[in-house]
Amino acid sequence: MSGRRGNTSSSAASVSSSSVSSFRNNGASSSINGNGSARSNNNAGSSAAAKKQAESFYPKLITAQIIALQCLHYFLLAVCLQINHVFYSSSITIDRLFTADYVRLWKASGWPDVAAILLVDTFAGSFLLAIIVEKSKKCLDFGVTLFIIHLAVCTLYGGFPMVLDWWVVHVLGTILMVLLGEYLCSLRELSDIPMLQL
Repeated sequence: MSGRRGNTSSSAASVSSSSVSSFRNNGASSSINGNGSARSNNNAGSSAAAKKQAESFYPKLITAQIIALQCLHYFLLAVCLQINHVFYSSSITIDRLFTADYVRLWKASGWPDVAAILLVDTFAGSFLLAIIVEKSKKCLDFGVTLFIIHLAVCTLYGGFPMVLDWWVVHVLGTILMVLLGEYLCSLRELSDIPMLQL
């Protein structure tokens, strides 16, 4: 009887020790797998964040977009001023682009120039934002940049604009351009999302 009990206790001890060792091995392997998966997830997240940051900031593309937006803005404004010359016999001069001498809200002689500026800033500018920028979240940055560059050019050409009408017209045109540009860009972004065919 004592021999059987000894054998039973020794077999139970061996079973318990083997189960403990297997549990430890399983725990170690699961912890290793967990750490490996966590590390892989962290690496994937960091690479995705770096890729997103690299795509969002591309100096050459941003510079090209600013130059294209500025040049097309001046071209379309010059076309509108030429149309004003045909219909209203207004003078053709570069001062109409870069000075505040002809921007008058309370005089009929200044209305054609005001209409040309608002037309180009609001409608043409918003379409240019939708075509060149293509991102609704960037419309405010490019719209304000366009206004700041235009202000700098006007200051270098004819001095800092001191006429209140000039500020009202250009600030209003910039606000409308940004709002309408964001709307058009959002429509374009939504149209790029494929719909599921049910």
